[in-house]
Amino acid sequence: MSTISSRMAVAVHVLAYLAWRRDEPVTSERMAGSVNTNAVVVRRIMGSLRNAGLVSVQPGVGGGAQLAREPEDISLLDVYRAVEEKEELFALHAQPCHHCDIGSNIRQVLQGVFCQAHTAMQGVLGGVTIADVFRLVQQGKMHGGCGGAQAADAEAGMAHHA
Repeated sequence: MSTISSRMAVAVHVLAYLAWRRDEPVTSERMAGSVNTNAVVVRRIMGSLRNAGLVSVQPGVGGGAQLAREPEDISLLDVYRAVEEKEELFALHAQPCHHCDIGSNIRQVLQGVFCQAHTAMQGVLGGVTIADVFRLVQQGKMHGGCGGAQAADAEAGMAHHA
């Protein structure tokens, strides 16, 4: 399965780190150390998060980034919308053959299916907050893959977001 991009994962990582360090501005270098990436990557993502009103950034000595909202008020859908360059989850191929029975109808069929999948993804992301992610990371409940996420959801009682 192909992935959208790592911007979403890095942004959630950074926001969870900021939730952990709520009382102090955090430099991009410190966040980059946690993500294990270059500080320039973090700064680019921070720009998108700042533009979306999710973080505030104080430049200069003693400056850094902090959450602009409470972790409970930042959904993963907010993060997705802030950092993904395109809202479209799936792309359709350009020009299928209109003389073919399949080619003449495939785009309309796929567009409907892809729209449903995108709506479902938005529903899931909208139901999880940075506070949820931070809590699960602190508990060490996430073990990767969909099975780990479902087990952690049940344990964390995330049904209150549904």
